Amino acid sequence: MTKTLIIAEKPSVAQDIVRALTPVAGKFDKHDDHFENEQYVVSSAVGHLVEIAAPEEYDVKRGKWSFAHLPVIPPHFDLNPIDKNKGRLNALVKLIRRKDVTALINACDAGREGELIFRLIEQYATPAKGPLNKPVRRLWLQSMTPAAIREGFEKLRSDQQMLPLADAARCRSEADWLVGINGTRAMTAFNSRDGGFFLTTVGRVQTPTLSIVVEREEKIRKHVARDYWELRASFDAQAGQYEGKWFDPAWKKNDDAERRADRLWTQAEADEIAKAVLGKPAVVTEESKPSTTSCGALYDLTTLQREANSRFGFSAKTTLSIAQALYEKHKVLTYPRTDSRFLPEDYLAVAKDTAKMLATEDLPGPLGALSEHAAKALKEGYIKPTKKVFDNAKVSDHFAIIPTLQAPKALTEIEAKLYDMVVKRFLAVFFPPAEFLVTTRISKIDNKHHFQTNGKVLVKPGWLAVYGKDVDDEDANLVPVQPNEVVRTESVDVKALQTKPPARYTEATLLSAMEGAGKLIDDDELREAMAEKGLGTPATRAATIEGLITEKYMLREGRELIPTAKAFQLMTLLRGLDVEDLTRPELTGDWEFKLAEMEKGRLKREQFMAEIAAMTEKMVAKAKGYDRDTIPGDYATLKTPCPKCGGVVKENYRRFTCTGRSGDGSDACGFSIGKIPGGRSFELAEVEQFLRDRKIGPLEGFRSKAGWPFTAELALVFDPEIDNWKLEFDFGEDAKKAENDGEPVDFSGQNSLGPCPKCQGHVYEHGANYVCEHSVGEKVTCDFKTGKVILTQPIEPAQVNKLLADGKTDLLENFVSNKTRRKFKAFLAYDKKEGKVVFEFEPRAGKAPAKAAPARKAAAKKAAAKG
Repeated sequence: MTKTLIIAEKPSVAQDIVRALTPVAGKFDKHDDHFENEQYVVSSAVGHLVEIAAPEEYDVKRGKWSFAHLPVIPPHFDLNPIDKNKGRLNALVKLIRRKDVTALINACDAGREGELIFRLIEQYATPAKGPLNKPVRRLWLQSMTPAAIREGFEKLRSDQQMLPLADAARCRSEADWLVGINGTRAMTAFNSRDGGFFLTTVGRVQTPTLSIVVEREEKIRKHVARDYWELRASFDAQAGQYEGKWFDPAWKKNDDAERRADRLWTQAEADEIAKAVLGKPAVVTEESKPSTTSCGALYDLTTLQREANSRFGFSAKTTLSIAQALYEKHKVLTYPRTDSRFLPEDYLAVAKDTAKMLATEDLPGPLGALSEHAAKALKEGYIKPTKKVFDNAKVSDHFAIIPTLQAPKALTEIEAKLYDMVVKRFLAVFFPPAEFLVTTRISKIDNKHHFQTNGKVLVKPGWLAVYGKDVDDEDANLVPVQPNEVVRTESVDVKALQTKPPARYTEATLLSAMEGAGKLIDDDELREAMAEKGLGTPATRAATIEGLITEKYMLREGRELIPTAKAFQLMTLLRGLDVEDLTRPELTGDWEFKLAEMEKGRLKREQFMAEIAAMTEKMVAKAKGYDRDTIPGDYATLKTPCPKCGGVVKENYRRFTCTGRSGDGSDACGFSIGKIPGGRSFELAEVEQFLRDRKIGPLEGFRSKAGWPFTAELALVFDPEIDNWKLEFDFGEDAKKAENDGEPVDFSGQNSLGPCPKCQGHVYEHGANYVCEHSVGEKVTCDFKTGKVILTQPIEPAQVNKLLADGKTDLLENFVSNKTRRKFKAFLAYDKKEGKVVFEFEPRAGKAPAKAAPARKAAAKKAAAKG
């Protein structure tokens, strides 16, 4: 009997498919790597199993960090297995090639990346001699409930329908490879021209995203605070006091973005107005207008990530992983990796059924309060066909994120927070607008000086009721005045203020900027118009931000994202080389738009790839042909004087150099140090400290010539031979050989600290690390290393001994977070799966059980505890 092989993206999804199909297709038998019955074989990948690579004749093994072999633009791509997933790949290949398997169903995630995962596996499994000749169909799932999975099998898509998406998926992957490999190798070669190794990664989406953050930081650094004054007056009316703010009714917007109608730019003018109005009568005019606000559209992934970051401080990556768990594990949300904020027009009945579930099910904890709003929406007939919610033209391959028909059972606190956000938005979007009465009161003195007071009263909460807002008399805080009443200016407060620079990006605002291809867009409609030209896709934006942090281009401090010196250096380089393609968010957004056009069958794959190849060639040619000594840029002048002559030290592209006491170089003493010692960029504050104290560290993030990371102190030492100061690494005489890769290392004078957890060789002290004897020297066969200093915490040999013997150290208390700069406690443990030393944290103390209480009080207490 012939069978159909179903390939899911993850094992958990394969199990869900088996559970959904069992009632209609019969019981499945479980095997090591698949499930099987008379009709189907069900297995899965674990994400990507293969990666694209240049064919052997185009692949550069040696000298890849030089210009000699660039650009690399192969005519086609080969596939290489990803080492850690080889077993799973081989099992799938065996199943695909089984003679009784005559058809395939792609059940990977419903999107560009899921399409690529399946297509590459299928390509890898195709024999060299010829095609598989096994028809492919596509299972497209928006929800993971059993009913939705069975419905998906009733509506399988043909392979022909999916070819445009497959083309876009391959183009995205190949374009990223071409730009990433060529750009990274070219910029690394350029930055390593003077010796050493300075890994400089660039990417098709990563670099324009970084450009957005760097440009904002440049504005912040260049901002010069300007003094201005505001006037606030208190007025005595018959019914009580109210406050008003001075403004100029004749003011109009101009090119000076810092000017406002309520700002005065000299203290003399502010004092003069204050003196003129104090104690004077004011004539009051008032206008009250009704106003309404509607709920925002349903959530797509980027909007959900932005709001979760603003409300809870969740990173984009955290929000995606929580949403994915609510979709895959709990089955309570629809597919989260979506860029649409609308539902299909035939989903009205589903929306009503979902509201019915929310109204009738016993939702856990604080979620229970949402039931009454769901019941009201049904009772009042709020859920009806409206273009604000149901619009086929605005549904891509996926629709907005909404709750499924499955009620949540056991959610963690953070899962419940995100689920609550989605449910509230789903209900609120159907409720009527909130109605306010907005009052604008003008108090005019001597028919010359104007003060404005605003009041806003919630008249009908509408959709705001879902968020706990109700009509509240406390909102009516504006004391009433009688028609034609004259009030008295009782007091005037002159406030001295300063203009502020633009705010740094948070993940919420950066996601918005990525969505609008560099334009920070708050308006929903405008943002929607730009959505198809965004940087990356909703599914990849979180990974892009995390990648920039991993590569040390950005730091997280609280909720702010701060670009590092390495980021500024990259932007200076790309601008100086005139490789603007890599820094312009709008252009990369345009590529994303073209990929979306390709998905719709409106653009040919060959045309897009030709454009990417041309851009890659231009980028490499610019870097290869640059022959000037420095790169033009906006460079700093240090506050700390030259250690040799006391002159002015200035930054250029590669170095910090003395320019003499004159500052123009005419009397320079020759002192200079490199900006990127050991492949790590100096931050400005660090180089100031280094010149002042003649030492700094230990610092992390250095790289040896072979690319190994290491930690070291830096010392500024006087060298009589050159009659000047120079920079040296200071990690002990015995360890200087750590820089001399490839030379034999003699450990005979040391006692072993224990067996290597990877290869059972001996572990010894070596330089700034504890290393396996087989990870250094002439023949390297192992890569086990761990630092003597980790996040400023010294790791004593006795702790390494304990780590190697027991699998983890004692609790160490002086780690300092790179992100928050705060101390934290952790164990160091060896993770066999990861193959490296990782942090392990103390288990949190459990909460005391709550006493029995009536149901409503218990729910309220639970809500307070979780909040």
